[in-house]
Amino acid sequence: MKKISIISICLSGLLFFSCHDDLTQNPTDPDLFTEVDVYKTTDDALGALAKVYGSLALTGQQGPAGDADIDISIIDEGTSQFTRLLFTLNELTTDNAVVAWGDPGLPNIHEMSWGVNNVYVKGMYFRLSQVVSFANSFIENATAMGSSDSRVAEYIAEARFIRAFAYSQLMDLFANVPLVTQISFGLPEQSNREKIFGFIEQELLELESLLPASGSNEYGRVDQVAASALLTRIYLNAEVYIGQNRYADVISKAETVLGSTYSINTNDANNNGTAYDELFLADNHMNGAQNEFIFTLVYDGLYSQTWAGNTFLVHAAVGGSMNPADFGINGGWWGTRTTKTLVEKFSSSVTASDSNGHPTAWSDARAMFYTDGQNYEIEKIGPFTDGYAVTKFKNIDSSGNAGSDASGNFVDTDLPVIRLAEVHLNYAEAVARGGGGSTATAVSLVNALRDRANATAIAASDLTIDFVMDERQRELYWEGLRRVDLIRNNQFIGANYLWPFKAGAANGKASEAHRKIFPIPEDILLVNENLTQNPDY
Repeated sequence: MKKISIISICLSGLLFFSCHDDLTQNPTDPDLFTEVDVYKTTDDALGALAKVYGSLALTGQQGPAGDADIDISIIDEGTSQFTRLLFTLNELTTDNAVVAWGDPGLPNIHEMSWGVNNVYVKGMYFRLSQVVSFANSFIENATAMGSSDSRVAEYIAEARFIRAFAYSQLMDLFANVPLVTQISFGLPEQSNREKIFGFIEQELLELESLLPASGSNEYGRVDQVAASALLTRIYLNAEVYIGQNRYADVISKAETVLGSTYSINTNDANNNGTAYDELFLADNHMNGAQNEFIFTLVYDGLYSQTWAGNTFLVHAAVGGSMNPADFGINGGWWGTRTTKTLVEKFSSSVTASDSNGHPTAWSDARAMFYTDGQNYEIEKIGPFTDGYAVTKFKNIDSSGNAGSDASGNFVDTDLPVIRLAEVHLNYAEAVARGGGGSTATAVSLVNALRDRANATAIAASDLTIDFVMDERQRELYWEGLRRVDLIRNNQFIGANYLWPFKAGAANGKASEAHRKIFPIPEDILLVNENLTQNPDY
């Protein structure tokens, strides 16, 4: 079994929570094994905490399918997992990705034509609501133990972080959701971004001292640095969320993270001349990449099986003439590719091109594209061969061995939700946007990433907002941040920045302003009369 006890505990049968009000959602409730029976010992509390973490990583009570957390009449279980939905909403809506599949509601995502009943929008609302519910249940039921057991007190802090993280996503995606911090059976009132931002900020500031110290928690569980890192993310987007410039706070909290035990992975474990790809291999829990991972979802091909998570990211990106064995899997799903807009961000590092002048090789190791038989231009979204394939995520280790699941279905590769490289770029962007800090430090932080990728170092004069935004795309594509970055840089909806098939047009076109947030699902509004739909939906 892979690395940490949290996975085995999560699957051991200690899956138990009270009735959920969530955010007036209605998932299935298979967990009426009473809290009285399971909150007796410290180990019991750790088992309960595993389900809080698992609500982000997994989809149900047994995996990979069956006994789903969210009723399958709402969304297919394999599609209902957090990071798979995050990829759909934050990458497929951008220049980073397209998908070949025509499942109902999915083409609307890339076309920016989703409605109030879109299954992927609805699934994300329910998923995040359930994460909040599980965290609230844990916090309430573990509080008595936490008053006399320091370890349980830290578990409560971890659950509070997961709740704050879930609310950071709800605030970003849906804006005006209820703020529910206790188990309640009444219909909650609607809140807004300003109040939710304030709640998240206060929670994270407190958790900077309540969570375990930097590097002292077991792998896959958060520590104090995670709170500081998440603060850099919400401060970076504060102008979008609350209309305030908080770039100086980005720098302050980034300095805390940069002074911690975490470090950029420079261990070239597979001896291929770069340490970047180690971040996305099956042994990224031990090949050096783990030192960069601040908040990570842990996967094991045998013991935490799901059709989502990195199983989705690896399988969906393989098709055409690609060899599935090179990715440690039994077959591709012929789904996700990228647009030429992302590929063009690596234009300065092109080392080879085809007869049409389209790039086929790059010196920048982050340009992880498969071009053989793939068209540079996308004529239609459907064919897998239209658009370059992405080879970033694999289910092979640093020695080239496939993951632990001999069937080739489920992957071992862990999925970083927050890694140190993002904080490097948060600092650099805050400096470029006038938040203070040190330009020399910002350049050094960017060059640490570029040096790892064998990209040319930059000078202080290169540190512009446009450069940093492009560098974020080169470093972080397909990691669930692109839509947020485009919105912050006023590039998501307007005609000033276009990409293939933006808003459904072959050459791209502007979209409506209200698309910067998603609608509250219609059936939620029907249940709770206290809620009002987001504008223009």
